Amino acid sequence: MAEKFAGWALHCLDREYPNKISHVLNSGADVASPRSLTPAFYGCYDWHSAVHNHWLLARLARLFPKARFVSLAMERLRRSLSREKVRVEALYLNADGRQSFERPYGLSWLLQLALELHEWNHASARVLAENLQPLEQAAKQRLMRWIPQLPFPVRTGEHSQTAFGFGLMVDYARGKNDAGFLELLSRQAIAFYKNDKNWPLDYEPGGEDFVSPGLAEADVMRRVLAAQEFAGWLEEFLPPSLSREKLRPVVSPDPSDPKFSHLDGLNLSRAWMLEGIASALREGDSRHESLMVLAGRHAEAGLHGITGEHYVGSHWLGTFAVYLLSRRGIGG
Repeated sequence: MAEKFAGWALHCLDREYPNKISHVLNSGADVASPRSLTPAFYGCYDWHSAVHNHWLLARLARLFPKARFVSLAMERLRRSLSREKVRVEALYLNADGRQSFERPYGLSWLLQLALELHEWNHASARVLAENLQPLEQAAKQRLMRWIPQLPFPVRTGEHSQTAFGFGLMVDYARGKNDAGFLELLSRQAIAFYKNDKNWPLDYEPGGEDFVSPGLAEADVMRRVLAAQEFAGWLEEFLPPSLSREKLRPVVSPDPSDPKFSHLDGLNLSRAWMLEGIASALREGDSRHESLMVLAGRHAEAGLHGITGEHYVGSHWLGTFAVYLLSRRGIGG
């Protein structure tokens, strides 16, 4: 499976088109190809997918150092994350009119890539981590300016969702021992979500969701609350025993449609969030078994649904599968 997902990533990172570009034109000089504008992260249909496919390659090469794909993965990482290409990426991010570029989803994944390289005890990874630092710092500073200004959480099931982005950022801040960033994220997550009660899971999912608004909220709160406090918060936020009938895996009506392919990813993200929530409950908590059963059902459905047949799915679903299977969000 690791070889299959690495193959999907290697295939799409050099594939510039089709490309769903999110680009503010400040002048005619900004009319340029994705490869010219963002030379490190131009493939895989969109910028954020290019970022997290680089994370996928780093993650799998770190976990399976003797696999056949590792030499190709390392060569691709070195080619993308050169000092010059990262310099151009940082200039692009900091240009006028791009305050909201890839915020928070793509920037959160960029921090995950930086964390993966930071934690990887490998000489090449250390060089890549150093090369990435200018863009990493630009992304973190952008997020640190945005978070205190955000008046309300964004509760969609897509890229703009606050809770999922916060989860990736909290893991980054904790992994990098960045106490200031962690404190900011924890304080804001608690301000946003601490008083939420009786989340209406019956209203989920939205027709184009790839992350659950309710489960993502619980998944970030288990990261920022102490275990006993989280257990009490969860009891009021979600039903004491999640209904196995109401929270069923979903089926995409058309995996060849870019938006409907999101539903294949929803099963995978639900699985890791359910498992993450369960991991924060103390031994003997009656909710643990129910959460893990639901996680298993969603993982099975999600992995079964990603075939690689359609590029609109294969350019990103491998990342979600690797994040789930390697338990990245649960201390993996």
